[in-house]
Amino acid sequence: MKHLTTLRAGLSALLVVGAWAAIGPAPASAADAAPPTSAAASQPASAGLLAAMTKDLGLTPAQAKARLAAEKTATAQEPAARSAAGASYGGSWFDAGTGRLTVGVTDARAAAAVRATGADTKLVPHTQRALDRAKSAIDALAAPDGVASWHVDAEAGSVVVEVAAASAKDHEVRSFLAKARTAGPVTVRHVSAVPQTLAAGTVGGDPYYTGNVRCSIGFSVNGGFVTAGHCSGAGAAVRGWDGSAIGNFQGSTFPGDDYAWVNVANGWWTVPVVLGWGTVSDQLVRGSNEAPVGASVCRSGSTTHWHCGTVLAKNETVNYSQGAVYQMTKTNVCAEGGDSGGSFISGDQAQGVTSGGWGNCTSGGETWYQPINEILGHYGLTLTTA
Repeated sequence: MKHLTTLRAGLSALLVVGAWAAIGPAPASAADAAPPTSAAASQPASAGLLAAMTKDLGLTPAQAKARLAAEKTATAQEPAARSAAGASYGGSWFDAGTGRLTVGVTDARAAAAVRATGADTKLVPHTQRALDRAKSAIDALAAPDGVASWHVDAEAGSVVVEVAAASAKDHEVRSFLAKARTAGPVTVRHVSAVPQTLAAGTVGGDPYYTGNVRCSIGFSVNGGFVTAGHCSGAGAAVRGWDGSAIGNFQGSTFPGDDYAWVNVANGWWTVPVVLGWGTVSDQLVRGSNEAPVGASVCRSGSTTHWHCGTVLAKNETVNYSQGAVYQMTKTNVCAEGGDSGGSFISGDQAQGVTSGGWGNCTSGGETWYQPINEILGHYGLTLTTA
């Protein structure tokens, strides 16, 4: 991190850790705090994160803490439960009502083995593999603008295609849906709007800039940070909030995928922190275990700071006007322009970088993120952790 003389400037340098550029006064930085004790490390989240969950999810602090602990258990159980289900595996999700992982199975005989791992079971009509095949066939179709996205919904036992309500009767949309139904079981849901990417023109605050675009930084990795691909292309220069050079886009993909990574140079460094910007405490990043559908997740960005919600779907194809993006995760967390590229985190586990969405943080909406582990694997990067 470059040497800066003011608290605000110092915190802005911490953007390189994968937090979000902030507008307004900055909080004390976690980078300056003492290393966490073993007792602190055992906590599911900081008091600030728990407070954000109570606000956005309508939970008491005790309920938020219990939910994070239950989600951590469910995340740890999922690999063994999936293996126990074998060929009958029909997907899995976190049930907020029971606080347990639920695994779909197509063969009741597999249920006992799954339950032995600690998970609950539900009999479903289709295997995850069959639904994934149907979704892959739909991915090969050209989707019109009125189609927002599509994903496998294991609990519903179908591929859910979301269509803008205003476009539902359009000939192109109806034709797409007819072709989609030939691929396998399809459920159509109407949504109020189609997703858009969340970059923004240059405005004041503590963001990173590339050209005349403002985006948010995701997570620290070895040698830099990850962010959204639609923010800029490979080779583009990146500047901090004060206009000083940070580095360059070393790789960028959009559409198809929506991820990129930027190298850190010119005196900047990286630390495993997602900034709370005064809304919550700075959050340490300790890993990237993937949270299940139904789990809580929080997002931070240079425009709207901290907001929380739940994971709604995985492996969703999002139909942006620039082209489709695959293998996205959908949430009901709000976002606005300039939040692109920023951090999605569940507890202390990195989840992904913000891609786009619809709505805003006044009336609500939905947001998609590109999963972090896919980004790390594509570029051969290592997540910086505490």
